[in-house]
Order: sequence, then C-alpha cells, then structure tokens
Amino acid sequence: MQRLVRFVVEADGGSRGNPGPAGYGAVVLDPETGETLAERAEYIGVATNNVAEYKGLIAGLKAARELAPDAVVQVRMDSKLVVEQMSGRWKIKHPDMKPLAAEAATILPRAQVTYEWIPRERNKHADRLANEAMDAGKRGKQWEPSASSAALDTSAARALATPPAGLPGDAAKGAAAVRAALASTSRTPATAPAREEAGADALFAEPGATAPGHVPAPAATPAQAPTATPGWGPDMGTPATFVMLRHGETALTPQKRFSGSGGADPELSPAGRRQASAVAEALAARGTVQTIVSSPLRRCRETAQAVADRLGLGVTVEEGLREVDFGAWEGLTFAEVKERFPDDLQAWLDSPKAAPTGGGESFMAATRRISATRDRLLAVHASRTVLLVTHVTPVKMLVRLALGAPPESLFRMELSAASLSAVAYYADGNASVRLLNDTSHLR
Repeated sequence: MQRLVRFVVEADGGSRGNPGPAGYGAVVLDPETGETLAERAEYIGVATNNVAEYKGLIAGLKAARELAPDAVVQVRMDSKLVVEQMSGRWKIKHPDMKPLAAEAATILPRAQVTYEWIPRERNKHADRLANEAMDAGKRGKQWEPSASSAALDTSAARALATPPAGLPGDAAKGAAAVRAALASTSRTPATAPAREEAGADALFAEPGATAPGHVPAPAATPAQAPTATPGWGPDMGTPATFVMLRHGETALTPQKRFSGSGGADPELSPAGRRQASAVAEALAARGTVQTIVSSPLRRCRETAQAVADRLGLGVTVEEGLREVDFGAWEGLTFAEVKERFPDDLQAWLDSPKAAPTGGGESFMAATRRISATRDRLLAVHASRTVLLVTHVTPVKMLVRLALGAPPESLFRMELSAASLSAVAYYADGNASVRLLNDTSHLR
C-alpha cells in the first residue's frame, strides 16, 4: 500500500508601509521531522500585507505540488484573514484578494488542503524569508536561496511534533490528539457547525466544556477532508480561560484622561465602587471564577478585592498586568496632548515602536511584557478560569494577540470601565475570543 505523503506549508508576507515595498516567504516541511523540504521567497514591489500573504500561500502550495502533487497539505499561517477566507468561513470582499484566493484554491485539489492559524512567533521561518525578500528588494535585487540564512528555528521544528512549552491543559494529550488526527485515514467528520457566536453564556461554560468558537485545523484525508464548513477538530481538553475585567471608574475616567502606571495612582470613584460591586454580583451568580489576579495599581486592586470578598477568594498581584506608562501625557486629555506634543502623539498613533513623550512605554514594549505575563499565567493556571483585573491596554493587547490582529487594531476596540472580556487558550496553541466589552451587569 502506497504511503500517504503529508506536508506542512508555512507562509507569510509583509509590506513596509501597507501598501509599500512587499515580499513573501514560504517553506514546505516534513510534519514528522520538521525538516525543510523547500523554501520560496520573492520581492513583489509595492503591495499590501494581505496581497503579500496570499502570494506567500500560493508559492508554498506550488512548492508542495512540485514535490508531490498528491500530497495532503496542512497550511499554517499567522494571517487570520487568509486562513479564515481559504477555509470558507469568511467571505472574500476585497477585489485584490479574490483572484489570489481563486488561484490558491486551484493549485491542489481542495480536499487535500486544510488551514490552521498559528501565532506569529511560531511562523518565524516564513517571516524571515519574507523579510529577506524585502531586504533584497531594497537593494534592487531578488531573493537568492544561496544567500538565505532563514534556517528553521529549533523551537518551530519541535512544535510540529511535540506540544509547545507553557501551554495550558494536558499538552501531551492534546498534541497526541493532533498527531493522531494528522495520521488518521478514517476520521469521521463531525456535523457540528464550524463556528458559532459566543456570548456571555459561552464565557461561563462549566469546567470541562469545549468552547463553540474553537476550531483546531488538523489535516484530513483526501476523501474526507472538510469543504467550505469544516467539522470539529480533535478535542484539546479544557482550556485555560482568562476573564478580563477592566477596573471601575476613577475621577479621571469620565474625563478621558491618560491614566497609566507613570502618574498618579487614583482610587476608585463612588461610581467605580458601585461598578465593582455590580460586577462582583454578576460573577458570583455565574460561579466559575477560580482564581483572581490583579494589576498592582490601586484602582485594580480595589476592584479585585470587591470581587474577591464576594466570591470568597484571595487576590494575587501580578506586576505584568499594569497599564502602560504614558510618560508626560499622564493626567492629560487627548486634546491637551495633541496641543502640547503633536509630533510625538502622531508618531505614537502611527507606530507601535513610538513611546509617549518623556520616557513612556511603547506598545511594542508593552506587547512583550504582556505576552510574557500571559504565558507565565497560562503555565501556572492550566485548565482554570482566571479573573484578570487590569486596564484598557492589557485587555486590548490580549484580545489582539488572540485574534492575530495588527497593532493598529488597539485603536479600534471600545473598552468600558468595569467591562468583561474573555479569551480561552487551548493546548494546541490556538486561542478563542469569547467575549469583548460586556457591560450588561451594569445596566
């Protein structure tokens, strides 16, 4: 009996300007050993990030076809847009995307290809190839394989065959389930819908329940692969769920003043204390929070203590959950900052690398801090429901990272005082946003 050939294709694309000078990278891997079987990269001139990502996907699929046209291919990308569109869950509306998606869909038979979203840090090989291509384009040249130094990262190679370190739940069991699904030639497709709307009730699912929004993407056999609406993937076990509570109002909140960790440390206002009491009652009624972790700032500790007193739990203070330091902007309104520091404000709005005036913390630096905090908490609180009492920026960043959304998405989320949001983290490395800015308990 002929052995079924399986490949993993990782692809990425980038644009320095969006649109701007752009390039893509793609790599074909052996899923059992992590061995690099083929690399592709190209500078494509001025284009958007999404166009470059689709070009990377097309190049990766073509490389896999050249190696074995009958191979079963699992595509792994950190572009949520491309993964969801090619999986048939999101419509393709942009005119630049439609012909690229159509081309990608015809390279290999649909039944041979499945798609999985992965975090950016697990897509380093393709990302390096894309950057090498853009660097070559900057020099007026094209990428050359002989000049590439984008060797497969050791940790990325391990991730294909073993569970990533620090993930919640029974990681070994979860990874085994993924490998079994990849190796199976007789998987029976499920009939449940691929994705459902997740509201407040989904946030408070009983321990052991599986979130309806979580769809891991194992490779399927050609005869039984999912079509436009894939079935459920392997059971990853109980996720770790972060229920994220923004603190109640302070005197600065209604005035919309910058209030980070570098200025005054205000207490809750009377309205903020009422909000903390209301959210405590709502969480007590649900009864699923097992642990409470708070930012060290006073407004969060007071909010957390109100909930803890109602639930009969203690509060652990986590330094990594603090708000960013807004430097010289602390205590000022947006209009006041725009008047006094217009250039610095515009730079901050344009780039996550820019810091607020006077030594504040950039969004890039905050992302590193909050990502490390997330990973540390996940390692400690596997399969548990944890209430994180924190601030606007940490909540938005955790949601952004879970979605794989770009940094500018931070400016496109509304997050009210004493609101609840939630993200579930699974043993295969995927995350599912289950709630954002719920304030029903305040009404």
